[in-house]
Amino acid sequence: MPMLEQTAHVGQIVWMGRVPHRDRQEIVSEPLDRMPLSFAGYETEFHAGLTRPSCSRVLTQHPRGTEIRNVRQVSIVSAEELDLIARDLDLPQIDPLWLGASIVIKGIADFSHIPPSSRLQGPDGTTLTVDMQNAPCTLVSKTIEEQRPGHGKGFKAAAKGRRGVTAWVERPGTLHMGDTLRLHVPTQRIWQG
Repeated sequence: MPMLEQTAHVGQIVWMGRVPHRDRQEIVSEPLDRMPLSFAGYETEFHAGLTRPSCSRVLTQHPRGTEIRNVRQVSIVSAEELDLIARDLDLPQIDPLWLGASIVIKGIADFSHIPPSSRLQGPDGTTLTVDMQNAPCTLVSKTIEEQRPGHGKGFKAAAKGRRGVTAWVERPGTLHMGDTLRLHVPTQRIWQG
């Protein structure tokens, strides 16, 4: 029996970008029309690589800076959830460039809460494996504040549970604007711990 089940849920890629660099003051994307992905992610993107230094998200497992497997190659956010964040920040929209996002997808409800280990598969077989929900970032708050003064400070609260997911490349290929991604979810029962 397969451990992953193909669902009827399909999202469309409505925006793609890459973070060419990152400093302590910003994390801003550049738009793309196509995204060739290898096992290391998008090769010229700041988050690419087979491994990465551990960060604050995994401090209970690893000291900061420890080399670990990179499961944060791609950041995927939902167009519908971005609209909710914009509403809560009293903005007409949230520009994906401000988020350091890789992909904006439209059409999968409650996207930030899809199960870890789900797959998003493109038309050519390109497959992204979801690591986990992405937490709101203070760098994004600073970027929004610079772009729309008076609106950035509330980002972390507005984006809680709406910041999308991080993922890594399970099967290389190329994603294009307008491509659809089909959701596949694990078939195991919810943990009872």
